[in-house]
Amino acid sequence: MQVRRVVTGRGPAGTSIVTGVGEPPRSHAYERVPGLTEALVWATDPAGAPAGGQRSTDDDPTPSVRSYVPAAGGTRLIWLQLPPDAAFADPAFDPVAARAEQLDASPGLAERFELDAPGMHATPTVDYAIVVDGELWLELDDGQETPLRPGDVVVQRGTRHAWRNHGTAPATLAVVLIGVDEQG
Repeated sequence: MQVRRVVTGRGPAGTSIVTGVGEPPRSHAYERVPGLTEALVWATDPAGAPAGGQRSTDDDPTPSVRSYVPAAGGTRLIWLQLPPDAAFADPAFDPVAARAEQLDASPGLAERFELDAPGMHATPTVDYAIVVDGELWLELDDGQETPLRPGDVVVQRGTRHAWRNHGTAPATLAVVLIGVDEQG
């Protein structure tokens, strides 16, 4: 998965400029789950400030993000490539090693995945999940699955869910997480 991030800011005269072009620094291709990749493209803290307390629009907040789940009023943009479900059925798949890798790669989010229901999780966020390519199925806690195709947008409102890829090719999902009060 190749994600090209273009970031804008202000130049010395206050005019708009491109401050950076390249791969997001928080990108990870999973070794324990071949075909699973993620990139934290950008993040803000509450009130729109760059995450991590940066003072300038030139500062990149992503390296200092402590949690992939934003606080109320904060945001995260995560780009995911999800492998077919067959990757998890492979006899070589080690769920303990995969979880350890996920805990390291996506702190704050990985802890929300349920050990007794693989893939299921909920976050105190409103998410806009856009299927970029491939096919996915949104599974809810009643087991119901809704098929999704490129161009489909899921408005995920803090409910328990999982993303399933029953196909034979990877699928790409862009997700904007907006933190809300966990109390509801």
